Amino acid sequence: MREKLRFLGMDVHAETIAVAIAEADGEVRNLGTIANREDSIRKFIRKLGTPEQLRACYEAGPTGFVLYWQLTQLGVDCAVIAPTLVPKKPGDRVKTDRRDALKLARSHRSGDLTAVWVPDEDSEALRDLVRQREAAKQDQLRARHRLTKFLLRTGQRPPLGLKAWTERYMRWLAQVRYTQPAQEVTRLDCMNEVEHMSARVKRLEEAILEVVKLAPQPMQDVIRGLQALRGVAHISAVTIASELGNICSRFQSARKLMGYCGVFPSEDSSGNRVRRGGITKAGNAHLRRIVVESAWCYRHLPRVGEKLRKRHEGVPPAIIEIAWKAQNRLHKRYMRLSMAGKDQRKIMTAVARELLGFIWAIAIKAEASCRQPIAA
Repeated sequence: MREKLRFLGMDVHAETIAVAIAEADGEVRNLGTIANREDSIRKFIRKLGTPEQLRACYEAGPTGFVLYWQLTQLGVDCAVIAPTLVPKKPGDRVKTDRRDALKLARSHRSGDLTAVWVPDEDSEALRDLVRQREAAKQDQLRARHRLTKFLLRTGQRPPLGLKAWTERYMRWLAQVRYTQPAQEVTRLDCMNEVEHMSARVKRLEEAILEVVKLAPQPMQDVIRGLQALRGVAHISAVTIASELGNICSRFQSARKLMGYCGVFPSEDSSGNRVRRGGITKAGNAHLRRIVVESAWCYRHLPRVGEKLRKRHEGVPPAIIEIAWKAQNRLHKRYMRLSMAGKDQRKIMTAVARELLGFIWAIAIKAEASCRQPIAA
């Protein structure tokens, strides 16, 4: 069967797809360019013969997974490849769509490519919504900075002890006035933008709450279990679950999850020389950001406050035990590194790396508990 397989390399763009094929006998040739449209793809696959004998691949990028789903529906085995892990010759200085397609076909036949995880349509829809909320938070921060810098530049100072963006702070902002009409219009526009962004974030968070209720039961159990951790509230738990997908099938150990998140130190060692650098920052940047943010909560002494106690309601005792163990271990880790004089950012990265181990353990427990009634 291996001798009959044909390997397709596809360089995908918004309007066109450059295609090359690697035959089992060693021949690699260019097949030209087709339109990136469903009917064109269907006709092209039909010309190549039996779909079961085709093995297609293309690089992950802005075109998403639409082509993957189209090829899968046609019966073609397709893989979405990590672009940074495609083998590249040091002396190769010519890059074209045709050459990229030929290289993908050749590398796919030799098994040198690394495929990324492809979510189903429901998981990708939830992930898009979560990332849209993240983008809205960034826009909200920019709008707030724009307003505060305008106030600073014009000599407006809030009263001492007034915390930014609280209700009292917003009431003070509403009382600020300028004698110059141009400055008053600028203040009103900045205020309207801040209020608009706040309403946008609130609207997206409410939409996330509604969508999660329709999610599959295993994902809901994972989200509920992750909230037992300190520093992981509902939005953070949804972000982690949507970015990771099915943790059991994707990560066989906690170390693999840590490596995927890119929080391991890079290394350039040779012989007796050992040289380690900053973290690799490989993998998912959205996941890494949310985990590092959560890690800051473990500076404080272990305790279960009122909000965390509410999040523990309905969570299995085994998961609560893991979350309490995480509080104790990660706080000790923080204190030990802090007393050693380590940089605060490095400390938080180290704590976040261990926090990923507890996230993996809780997700495995939650997914296993969801499967037990079905097995029985």
